[in-house]
Amino acid sequence: MEKLLYDKFDKAKIADLPRAVFDGKIVVVVSESEAGRAVDYLLSQDIVGIDTETRPSFRRGTNYTVALLQVSSREVCFLFRLNHIKMCEPVKRLLEDKKVLKVGLSLHDDVAALNKLEPFTPGNFFDLQKHVKEIGIEDLSLQKIYANLFGGKISKGQRLTNWEADILSDKQKVYAATDAWSCIRIYEELMRLETTGDYKLIKQAEQQNNQ
Repeated sequence: MEKLLYDKFDKAKIADLPRAVFDGKIVVVVSESEAGRAVDYLLSQDIVGIDTETRPSFRRGTNYTVALLQVSSREVCFLFRLNHIKMCEPVKRLLEDKKVLKVGLSLHDDVAALNKLEPFTPGNFFDLQKHVKEIGIEDLSLQKIYANLFGGKISKGQRLTNWEADILSDKQKVYAATDAWSCIRIYEELMRLETTGDYKLIKQAEQQNNQ
């Protein structure tokens, strides 16, 4: 059965979709030794999803550096608290690795922000924003792309919370893990659709003209 996709997903429809939540194991990393073990595991995978979080600034002229790097396999997501462990050797090793595919969204911005902590040479990264266009999707936000491909809602309610808090809340942990994990799902579905051609693209303008 063909999957129906839209070149631009109607944001108004997202609120009524079932919520998508990462239900695997979430591990908070707060030391270099923990980071080493986490990176060893992640570099044993074939693919990981990656994202970052930064404390929001509500005052002009005040900016913060990346506080959290979340990297997920299909089953486990590690939350590297960079405001505690900085760009330690294991984290840098992960980011510079050239074998394991690291999938994310708007990676240029994430890499630039991480480079401000300590310069590194990006390894094997895959930016989903550059590839959704290959099947005709014009949206660039994770929420819209996920809704389009899976009919699910990724909540953005925790985005503007304090990512430098002493202890991350359970809601923050799930939010961060879901963002990273969902990148794997999107990548694998894009590859499937590109290979099989098992989809039909509906252009929003044409749909409105037919109504």
